[in-house]
Amino acid sequence: MANTTGKKYGGRQKGTPNKLTKELRSLLKDILYQELDELQEKFKLLEPRERIELLIKLMPYILPKVTSVSHTTNEPLDWG
Repeated sequence: MANTTGKKYGGRQKGTPNKLTKELRSLLKDILYQELDELQEKFKLLEPRERIELLIKLMPYILPKVTSVSHTTNEPLDWG
């Protein structure tokens, strides 16, 4: 019989962290830190074209995107 009352019976309490997710994140963080330590040496081993491609892929995570700003209709134009 399905619970139609809207009350929760059993299971994890609200806000309880998922143990597997916590362990997985910790493991991935450790691996990432190890790779970052070795990144410069690995970067030097790449061909120039591969270096540029990698830098282009990483730039959106480091530099903010630039958006153009324009004057809209009926907006007061104040230069001073």
